[in-house]
Amino acid sequence: MIKVVVGHSEDVEAADCIMEVLEQCQKALGELTPHAGIVYNAIHMDHQKVLDTIMDTFPKLELIGCTTDGEISSILGCVEDSITLILFYSDTIEIQAGMGEYLSQDAHQTAMNAINQAEVKMSKSPSFCITLAESVTVGGVSVINALKSILGHEFPIFGGLAADQWSMKKTYQFYKREILTDSILVLLFAGNIIFSSGLASGWTPIGHKKRITKVDGNVVYEVDQEPILDFYNRYVGGNYKRVPTEYPLAVFPNEHSEKYYIRSPYTFNEDNRSVTFFGDVPEDVVVQLVSGSIEKMSIASETALKDAIESYNGNKPEAALVFTCSARKAILGLNVDKEYHYLQKNMPESFPICGFYTYGEICPLENGRESYFHNGTIAVLLIGEE
Repeated sequence: MIKVVVGHSEDVEAADCIMEVLEQCQKALGELTPHAGIVYNAIHMDHQKVLDTIMDTFPKLELIGCTTDGEISSILGCVEDSITLILFYSDTIEIQAGMGEYLSQDAHQTAMNAINQAEVKMSKSPSFCITLAESVTVGGVSVINALKSILGHEFPIFGGLAADQWSMKKTYQFYKREILTDSILVLLFAGNIIFSSGLASGWTPIGHKKRITKVDGNVVYEVDQEPILDFYNRYVGGNYKRVPTEYPLAVFPNEHSEKYYIRSPYTFNEDNRSVTFFGDVPEDVVVQLVSGSIEKMSIASETALKDAIESYNGNKPEAALVFTCSARKAILGLNVDKEYHYLQKNMPESFPICGFYTYGEICPLENGRESYFHNGTIAVLLIGEE
């Protein structure tokens, strides 16, 4: 048996907010005691009060969490300045948490510490991993590469990077009662569990494909030996301020791939004609400009969910976890509720949904394939029991 419940409150006082969340969860749980949970907090909340209240209520809870750019649930939809909590109970599934600190100093060792801390408590090999991690001190590609080097390149990894409502100064990660920075968290699932995922962005490739010929991490200098800003100029006509908001790149992992992940521009440099992205871009990969619209980006949530449903091998999933990009929220603006509307309309009204707006998403391009770090994308993870 598996039971998944969600609580969500936007009360202005942290103590009242988390108590309302827990009351909602306990009502849905009945006599059951949850084994694990994920909490998403607004950056300004009294995080210690929130964590202590949760752990006082469920002392043995395997809890992880982080700060966000907005919270999502089947209770309140998409909101800011709130707390949402998802709790998992099962008598056939193992769920264990782990954390690693000092991510920016040694990503591989930090990821290994987190995974080892979770695995040592498990009697079975894990089936998939949910991860939450720092975003300001280290890039998302470093996070996913560190996890893949330990878990395996095709091991299913899902999650997102912590956010701080675009101040880009400091995010927080939560492990049980601990408030952390520069850390990585994992929640490993094992046993009789079924899961599937879907991924969509609403961005559509345009123009010709190009090859990255000069890059340094997340700073791209040349495509096909041409300065990348000159390449962009053919589309923006000198109005370079349009680059970060209108024209991300589709990055194809290999020449034969039809699937791609998104890299969103962050800023540009007119002197050296470079563009800096929210994530590393490998050298020698094929890329293509993409464009989008409010409606296409909104419908992407429905596309992601439908893909996850089509890939789900069980009778029915028990919950959906959602990781969607803060850039999508910024672009959608007042239309942000559309993203949740398209997500929720395909599921029963009481179906548990929980997630957050991230500084980057982690999800496979296809079920059963390698996980990647994404920008400007929504990822949906469905879970249930065999």
